Amino acid sequence: MRKVITFVCALMLCFVSCFTFVGCKKDNKVTNGKIRLNEVTHSVFYAPLYVAINLGYMEDEGIEIELTNGGGSDASMTALLSGSADIALMGPETVVYVENGGSTNHPVVFGQLTKKDGSFLISKTPVDNFSFSTSLLGKTAIIGRAGGLPAMTFEWICNNAGVYDEQNTTLDTDTAFNMMVPVFESTDAEFCTMFEPTASEFVAAEKGYYVGSVGEFSGEIPYTCFMAYPGFISENKDLVKGFLNAIKKAYLYITTSDSADVAKALKPSFDGTSEIALATAVEKYLEIDAWASSPAMSKDSYTRLLNVLKNAGTITNDVDFAKVVDNSIANEI
Repeated sequence: MRKVITFVCALMLCFVSCFTFVGCKKDNKVTNGKIRLNEVTHSVFYAPLYVAINLGYMEDEGIEIELTNGGGSDASMTALLSGSADIALMGPETVVYVENGGSTNHPVVFGQLTKKDGSFLISKTPVDNFSFSTSLLGKTAIIGRAGGLPAMTFEWICNNAGVYDEQNTTLDTDTAFNMMVPVFESTDAEFCTMFEPTASEFVAAEKGYYVGSVGEFSGEIPYTCFMAYPGFISENKDLVKGFLNAIKKAYLYITTSDSADVAKALKPSFDGTSEIALATAVEKYLEIDAWASSPAMSKDSYTRLLNVLKNAGTITNDVDFAKVVDNSIANEI
């Protein structure tokens, strides 16, 4: 709990320190079609975005994407608040924290990309009839950093099953995201959550076994969303609508095409990953229905997100949906 609170406090400090810069940007109007987009990390989990760029769907809408990697939700939100990015792709919990902190001048979610946790639970040994209420007892699971949505979602599932950290299981939230697999291999931990294509590659190398999809265990949660300042959205409605149209076209392409063709479309964004690994990752995410068919966020999934955050102790009260989400353009797609 202390680690989570420390993380959220640090995140809020970053947000507050950037508010002084927000008022300096007087003109939100984009005149050249270039959108500066900051993504929280680079992952096949965000496939519709890369397909929209690589297959020219963004260009068809008169949009040029200038893509940067934040390397974390705090950095991505800071980029948005400071004006160095027009749109950010990250977890909606970041906006919940800002609204919950009392701010009335903050970005809002205008489109949803993923609707489930994109990680898969991997074990070192085969597990028959896995159950959160029994299979994790006395075991250690590496689940991501404290305060991050992957770790909070996993903890929420565990707690609902009567499993609690340091009581009847150990939930490792001290390991950095890029070190989770090496630490898993070199320690006695029995379980680890992994995103694709890392999970597929790990299993293919006969180092571990699939237990299941964390997203299927948790149900729908608005996991990754596009957000911007209300001023940017209102002054660039056609551009924002074109942006979401391109994402929707990419989603339709992914869900109606052969995974090998989708992998080819993704390849320019993942030079170091084989097309076979990309195709496998796409298939895994299609199996769990990870991508949002509509960019409009539902209130039910938002409520589940709040429950995850309250369970982790990052918020203590509900935050009004209308103050965090603007579905006005998404509803037109």
